[in-house]
Amino acid sequence: MRQFDVLCIGNAIVDVITHAEEDTLAAHALAKGAMMLIDEDRAEYLFAAMGPTSVISGGSAGNTAAGLASIGGNAAFIGKVRDDDLGRLYRHDIRAAGVAFDTAPAADGPATARSFIFVTPDGERTMNTYLGACQNLTEADIDEATVSAAGITYLEGYLWDPPEAKRAFRKAASLAHKAGNRVSLTLSDSFCVDRYRAEFLGLVREGLVDILFANEHELKSLYQTADFDAALAALRAETTSEGFVAAITRSDKDALAATRGGTVSAPVFPIERLVDTTGAGDLFASGFLFGLSRGRDLTDCLRLGALAAAEIIQHIGARPARRLADLAAEAGLA
Repeated sequence: MRQFDVLCIGNAIVDVITHAEEDTLAAHALAKGAMMLIDEDRAEYLFAAMGPTSVISGGSAGNTAAGLASIGGNAAFIGKVRDDDLGRLYRHDIRAAGVAFDTAPAADGPATARSFIFVTPDGERTMNTYLGACQNLTEADIDEATVSAAGITYLEGYLWDPPEAKRAFRKAASLAHKAGNRVSLTLSDSFCVDRYRAEFLGLVREGLVDILFANEHELKSLYQTADFDAALAALRAETTSEGFVAAITRSDKDALAATRGGTVSAPVFPIERLVDTTGAGDLFASGFLFGLSRGRDLTDCLRLGALAAAEIIQHIGARPARRLADLAAEAGLA
């Protein structure tokens, strides 16, 4: 009997968020809208350059797990923190959100990871991430019983950076399939796709991934084309499983779910004000995976994803400010 709807595995990162003008990005050589990996010296430099900040537990897969719990799902998380102040804050926050998190913290080594996020007036976020203790996630942290107990194991593309985490990724996917469960991957970032395009395509082609998440830019980067329709057709053409599904977001355009048999779409949910796009894709995955784990059709899955994403972009931080289950009920999606 499955204990969890979804197990999320990824980088446990504390978000340090500030509002910034465009000229601030230019002054510090920050690539707007990108996620760049930085070392500890650069992390200290950027923190000193920031104005007033909000410190919130984050990390792509952790955000998705918290969103799943908020919408009514049973979620677990595997990720590595250091046994330090930020690591203890992270553990408290994700457990308080209703997510099972039992990964042992590192007793020594690099500090808990943190991402310095600059939010411009248009709501776009520019992230500079010091991975720290995240890079210490290893195969030993992948618990077979936890993986086997989850209907879907969800993995973030950022895990493909550290070699040890990459091996942990493959172990988790293998254990999930051994237990008859599904494996999901989010491409995470177009710069991440640029680094590992061939390997990500290999994961799809060898059937290791059953559910793929990407935004429009990531999908076009995956197939090295400026034509979205061409990229989507290429993805559909090479899927090896009848059960494979790709969920594609396109900012303020309709989201799509693509299978070998065709595509379905659903519009974005209206919002009052765009504040911060941090975590929009992570929370879209929360809603979509919750719907999929409960046997909902793909259109409902897209609508649940769009609802969760709409909630998160109307406030600072990538954890829901309102209970998503309540919002789903109000929208007729309970």
